[in-house]
Amino acid sequence: MKKGKKQLKVRLQRPLLSAALLLCGATAMAQGLRTGVITDANGEPLVGVSVLEQGTQNGTTTDANGRYRLTTTKANAKLRVSYTGYEAQIISPGQNAQMKESNETLNELVVVGYGTMRRKDVTSSITTVNAKDLNQGVFTDPAQMLQGKVPGLFVTSTGDPNGSPSISLRGASSLRSGEAMQPYYVIDGIPGVDISMVAPDDIESIDVLRDATATAIYGSKAANGVIIITTKKGKAGRTNVSYNGYVGFDCVAKTLDMMSASGLKALSQETGVAVDDNGGDVDWQKEVLRTGVSHNHNLSINGGNDKTKYMASVSYHNRQGVVKGSDMSRLNVRSLLSTSVLKDHLDLSVGANMMYGEYAGVAMDNEGASVMDAMNYFSPLNPVDWAGKDKNYNPLRMIDEDTSENSWKRQQFTAKATLHIIDGLDLNANYSYGNRQRTSSSYHSTLSEITTGQNGKANRNTSQGHESTFETYANFSHTFNKVHSLSLMAGYSWEERVGNDGFGLTVHNFFDDYVKWNNLTYASTIDGISGVSSDVKETVRNISFYGRVNYSYNGRYMLQATVRRDGSSVFGSNNRWGTFPSVSAAWNITEEPFMKNQNLFSNLKLRVGYGVSGNALGFGAYSAVATYGASGYFDYTDENGVTTTYRTLAATKNANPNLKWESTGMFNVGIDYAFLNGRINGTIEFYNKKTWDLIWNYPVSTNVYPFGDINANVGEITNRGVEFTINADVIQTKDFRWNTSLNLSHNMNRVDKLSNEIYHTDKFTQGDPMVAGVSNNGYTQRILEGEPLGTFYTFEFAGFNDLGQSTYYVHDENGARTGEVTTAPDDSRDRVITGNAQPKLNLGWNNTVSYKNWYLTAFFTGVFGNKIYNGTRASYMAASNLASASGTKNVLADFATEQVVKLSDGSKVINTSPSYPSDRWIENGSYLRLQTLSLGYTFRNCFDGWINSATLYFTANNVFTITSYKGLDPEVYMGGTAPGVDYRWSVYPHTRTYMVGVKVNF
Repeated sequence: MKKGKKQLKVRLQRPLLSAALLLCGATAMAQGLRTGVITDANGEPLVGVSVLEQGTQNGTTTDANGRYRLTTTKANAKLRVSYTGYEAQIISPGQNAQMKESNETLNELVVVGYGTMRRKDVTSSITTVNAKDLNQGVFTDPAQMLQGKVPGLFVTSTGDPNGSPSISLRGASSLRSGEAMQPYYVIDGIPGVDISMVAPDDIESIDVLRDATATAIYGSKAANGVIIITTKKGKAGRTNVSYNGYVGFDCVAKTLDMMSASGLKALSQETGVAVDDNGGDVDWQKEVLRTGVSHNHNLSINGGNDKTKYMASVSYHNRQGVVKGSDMSRLNVRSLLSTSVLKDHLDLSVGANMMYGEYAGVAMDNEGASVMDAMNYFSPLNPVDWAGKDKNYNPLRMIDEDTSENSWKRQQFTAKATLHIIDGLDLNANYSYGNRQRTSSSYHSTLSEITTGQNGKANRNTSQGHESTFETYANFSHTFNKVHSLSLMAGYSWEERVGNDGFGLTVHNFFDDYVKWNNLTYASTIDGISGVSSDVKETVRNISFYGRVNYSYNGRYMLQATVRRDGSSVFGSNNRWGTFPSVSAAWNITEEPFMKNQNLFSNLKLRVGYGVSGNALGFGAYSAVATYGASGYFDYTDENGVTTTYRTLAATKNANPNLKWESTGMFNVGIDYAFLNGRINGTIEFYNKKTWDLIWNYPVSTNVYPFGDINANVGEITNRGVEFTINADVIQTKDFRWNTSLNLSHNMNRVDKLSNEIYHTDKFTQGDPMVAGVSNNGYTQRILEGEPLGTFYTFEFAGFNDLGQSTYYVHDENGARTGEVTTAPDDSRDRVITGNAQPKLNLGWNNTVSYKNWYLTAFFTGVFGNKIYNGTRASYMAASNLASASGTKNVLADFATEQVVKLSDGSKVINTSPSYPSDRWIENGSYLRLQTLSLGYTFRNCFDGWINSATLYFTANNVFTITSYKGLDPEVYMGGTAPGVDYRWSVYPHTRTYMVGVKVNF
């Protein structure tokens, strides 16, 4: 019996052992190396396709033959195959897959403010620029990455490492400058964040809300457009570590052709004019300028699983300016942790962002106290160590002896929560807290030519502030009967901003220059209370209620309506609240049954809308209230004969209880189109943008008001324009692809109203380039009703008379020429409109060519039909430079041909007439520029796979410019109320940049 049981046991063990071996073999096969090929719709291999084992961080990418190789980690594993522009697929290990093209343009998500939408469902004018399409270069401000990328968005950059670009959307719609003319920035859903908080490498995409139906949801701060920046987040799957670094070299793109030492001597001999020969032969531009070296490093890590995701990055940027003594460094740190709890019903995230920057600069004041000015006007006949005189300063001494430094510290902490209450209903809450601190320091040494007699002068100012923002909003979406889609959003916002909390101190008379501003107690003198400066701490609060409704019928007809109710403490007591509505509709024509059989359009959509948004940017807490300040001193003697000095107070600003935001209403019509299954697509936009209640500082009678002027809402301004965009995949094969994108925009600006029955002024003069020899009425522009901003209002140059003097046309009371000319034009009679700084056409044209692992990008920008007042040329062509009381100043080399006049007797004289503002100095500002040229090569699966990809690239910026403009660069400052004026003391030279970098994904 026992023997039989033993035999039975042995018989059972054998098949069980065999089954176990088979199972292990099957498991080993399931977990073994698997290969397959991924192809496109035409059967061509796709390179770089992501293949990820679901539920793990185990993944790979396809090679040049479209083949993937992956060892799976789990039995019955499934692979997720994804590639940009194609629909994701789930396959089994070892399976081949043929990818289907997705309509990426229509299905991409667009950030619309408090939510996202499919591009297909958008009824407003919104442009999305993804990270891969942003400009590449040595940028200190992320706004420069958008130059030429968005139709209607006009960006003018600067070569100054401490400067910021000017940026406007669809024309100027304010008479106030600075922040009042800038778009409103929203970063990761947090409104009003300083753009410097974001390192360029951390940006995932930028959405530009261009019309009022898109911006009205941000109410009283959105009249200049809204730019929404979305940063990179953690992604489920494998941990990703990436590094991007480059080294850049900046050199001056162009210098002015100033007269040499020998040229000045020859001019003196030819004309008899005396020049001060101090034995020098110096090219001051070469002495001041250098090749600036920059480097940038960004290290980021992200990853997670289906529940929890994380992201952290650190960026360091250091840039030398091409002007000696100017440079900057900045450190950005970002982190974000997000997770899902309560069985995925609650999403939580917390983030911390920090920025620290240091900026060193050189003197850039007017009246000669600018390195940018002095490197041109300082005489080449002066030796390098020559000491300048009053308003005639040695630029090298200014760099060494007149120094400045600014430091910025910013921190921001964010927390977000989204509760998924039921399917389609979410409740969101966002909170952010940020603080900031700025310290500005300057020192004029004991050898300074600017502050002579003060034996060293130091100034230090510090300011701090903080802001808190809380927003809560609910989103609901549902589809009824498969054809009626409804989305609702309603929310509440609260903001508090505290700023201008700071003070400053100025002292002088130091023992030596060693400590500079770092120990102000080393100084021996402070000029009483006048040596102390103080900001006025202010608190601004805003409360908002907002909502949006979207309806779509069967994907064909879309309707959107928004409304926002804003209350702000910055406005007058009679106008604290405002309402900003919008409504828009869209018709997806290609979704109609009658379009189903046509093969021309793959997408055709008509959009139309009208909305109102406001401009409350640039206002402080005391904008609408009366303020008083110290105006002088008085002595008071008490009954004991003791005399005490007190400050006197006087009005510094009038109250205006009716002051409110500037409002902009915009009507927009847009057409979205696509041909050949999306290979050719784009948009056409028409808009009419009307702004009213423009604010200006108007003169008032001191018999009625305590102060002589008042801020009031009076003016009106209109912008009308058309924008066109086309994107095309011109060539698309297995190994070669050429994509091109072109955008064109035209805007017509007009000031409609400047005065009313209460407030008016005779002159709105602007843009004085402070030309040598012109002390009065040097303005070049006037803001006029019926004319655009940037209208040049000058004399008309009539040539030279028989004495070699400049002459100008005389005009009658109607502005017509009388036929006479004069050497002393009348400011009230002889000025006329002589041009305009507003361009007629803006262009951005990008071309990207890729061949296997190579890519080449060529990006062009262009501005056409605008005028520039060349204040630099007007000043350096003035004969008063040669006869300066502080010594000979230099002039342009062209002076010898354009300002030396040959008389009838054969003698030559210098035109000593003042360089009055005239059309002689107004030039065509049109240009076409190869803005960026970039070449790169990508290595894949390097070093046994521990480097996923590595891209080496070379980029050149400002490669060449085609223009007739004689100044340093036709890309002059276009912000403010006086665009298009080339100021000699504040225009930092534009640079040509060469950079070499590497991007590595581990």
